[in-house]
Amino acid sequence: MGCYCSNLLLFILFLSWGFFISNTNQLQPIQTQLLLQVQKHLEYPMQTFNGDFCNMGSSPQVSIKCENDSVYELKIFGDKLSKVSEFHGYAILNQTLSQAFSIDSLVVTLTRFNNLKILSLVSLGLWGPLPDKIYRLSSLEVFDMSSNFMFGSIPNQLSRLIKLHTLILDDNFFNESFPNWFNPLSNLTIISLKNNRLNGQFPSSITKLTNLTDVSLSHNNLTGELPDLTTLSSLKLLDLMENLFDSELPLLPKGVTTILLNNNSFKGIIPEEYDELNHLQHLDLSSNFLVGPPPSGLFSLPNISYLNLGYNMLSGSLHDIIKCGGNLGFVDISSNRFMGSLPSCLDANASNKRVVNVNGNCLNTGNEQQRFDICKEDIVKKKKKHSLGSVVWIIIGVGGMMIFLVIVTFVRLFFNKREHQSESVTLQNTVPKVIQDSLPSGISSEVLVNARIISEASKLGKQVAPSCRVFAIEELIEATNNFSELMFLGEGSIGKVCKGKLENGSYIAIRSLSLFKKYSTRNLKVRLDLLSKLQHPHLVGFLGYCINDSGLEDFASSRVYLVYEYISNGSFRTHLAKCSPDHILKWSDRLAVLIGTAKGVHFLHTGVILASSSNRLRTNNILLDEYRIPKLSDYGMSIITEGLEQLEVKGDGPKSWHMKKLADDVYDFGFVLLEALVGPIVTGKGEAFLLNEMKSFGSQDGRQRIVDPVVLTTCSQESLSIVISITNKCTSIEPTHRPSFEDVLWNLQYAAQVQATAESEQKPDGAA
Repeated sequence: MGCYCSNLLLFILFLSWGFFISNTNQLQPIQTQLLLQVQKHLEYPMQTFNGDFCNMGSSPQVSIKCENDSVYELKIFGDKLSKVSEFHGYAILNQTLSQAFSIDSLVVTLTRFNNLKILSLVSLGLWGPLPDKIYRLSSLEVFDMSSNFMFGSIPNQLSRLIKLHTLILDDNFFNESFPNWFNPLSNLTIISLKNNRLNGQFPSSITKLTNLTDVSLSHNNLTGELPDLTTLSSLKLLDLMENLFDSELPLLPKGVTTILLNNNSFKGIIPEEYDELNHLQHLDLSSNFLVGPPPSGLFSLPNISYLNLGYNMLSGSLHDIIKCGGNLGFVDISSNRFMGSLPSCLDANASNKRVVNVNGNCLNTGNEQQRFDICKEDIVKKKKKHSLGSVVWIIIGVGGMMIFLVIVTFVRLFFNKREHQSESVTLQNTVPKVIQDSLPSGISSEVLVNARIISEASKLGKQVAPSCRVFAIEELIEATNNFSELMFLGEGSIGKVCKGKLENGSYIAIRSLSLFKKYSTRNLKVRLDLLSKLQHPHLVGFLGYCINDSGLEDFASSRVYLVYEYISNGSFRTHLAKCSPDHILKWSDRLAVLIGTAKGVHFLHTGVILASSSNRLRTNNILLDEYRIPKLSDYGMSIITEGLEQLEVKGDGPKSWHMKKLADDVYDFGFVLLEALVGPIVTGKGEAFLLNEMKSFGSQDGRQRIVDPVVLTTCSQESLSIVISITNKCTSIEPTHRPSFEDVLWNLQYAAQVQATAESEQKPDGAA
């Protein structure tokens, strides 16, 4: 019955569209027929039209504008927002258009709109390689086909669209080399190809486009060097994050306002010329391999508001930074090798107006810093390099004496070449490959046999992540006043947690748990070392451990103490329950917490060593620091508590078992989303009750009844609907129907973008 009603509705909408098209006098008959064909190719998307066809106005789904009896603007936005991590070129039920869809036929129809200037086909489930004949849209100025399932290469014929000024192909599956044919597109101002699978090098032809304002190529697989970009005199946004660039940082035009180069492999120093970027507002160079001191002027640029230099190998003293820009609201210099005292303008305790993260350096702040000798290594290396210069001069001095010996040796090698040729070949074929230099430090070969190491893991090793400290039991006893009840914080399914204070004054959280005879002490230490590699801004920092096994190798049980950073601002659940005006989390705040948590979990699933699952996702395990930045606790316990024998569950192989565990995390996160929507869930109510309550989301009255009033009064309906939709998918009973965490994160970020847009539109014209 439901299917019949749905088809009937589509049929009525189809007839209504045809009625309004056929009765308009402003379009040529051929244009109306083409629109009907487009509707057919798109498999009758549910659209509603009111009034005259060319003057009906825009809606969130469709915008059609006419000029001189023909269509010049066609925008259609679908509801297929879900993404998949992999796409193999075939139709996917409820994600793409059907197997009968032909992208080639659609493009042929579109090219018959001779005067079409603006074409946007977004989130419609289009799939297939983009046909070459797209160049026939010779009048095209804006081309947006984002959030679809396009794959293969981006056709060279696009370069023939010389009137094009906006090209957006984000969130597709293009997987060939990045094109380098942009020279003819002199009018191009925006190029955005984010979230694809493009490889190859940054196209040099882009540097010739002096009208470019936005270049967004993030989340691809681009490699190699970046050219000098100062020729892009109009550039405002450069977004190349999450690629594989390994050159030095490029020089940039002075008018740029946003630079996103994080999560690459950029090396060398930060150019001094960055001091002159007076229009710069947002700079993110985190998670690269940058060295040396940063230009002190970066911190005092007149318009800089966000500066992230974290997770590099920057070193030296920060005493040259005498002031910070008045607009600077966020600074992250964590996980580098800075030493000495902290400038007053970077002292987060001195002012509540600026968020500053300095953890993981060798500063004199006393909190969450590395050992001084780790950062001192850089100084020692520089001295050795200086000493090496003296040695070079000595070698030059005696060089003349060595020339004669070199000549003699060369002659001998020449006559013995044939004799040793076969031996040399044999040696070349038997020398083992040197791979140790490319492996993350601190990871044993025993672990690597079964570990899945990808780029994030190697970055952790190269960036010298904080080492895992082994605490003495006496130190923990002193820190907790002999594990006094006054220091008790709580107890969960995996042990008690108490608060402690170390000798240096820093606070810690200690989780104690018993592990029965399962691993040897050595095996357990390997697993704990793995746990220490899980370093992420949205995970509670794991500082070290203590194993109390009485010195026995084959112990019946061990008491293991896991030491974490102490987060003092309570859990997400606690904040959801607070009613005071100073603590209420409005909808945008809740989205920020959910996005941060999802980033942490996505990192656990895909980013390091063994993909960690069963991370006990609950609102009371999401802790908020003093700046309401979420940090997930209780993560990665599967590395310690689950043995390899669990992989051999009857009827399941290791892969299927692990996929089920990842799906369980998605299911648990669904209930975190649910609490963000409705407030803290009353303990004791079963999942069946909660899932039944979620049915109320389907109607406006139901939402008014179940959704937290704070959410209802601070959210946009579109943003709320997106989160409700992903919540329903996460809590699907069938694991295979649940989205990946990449999908969850994408939808939450989209919801936040929609919410931010709605809030900006509601502000008065004079509001900042």
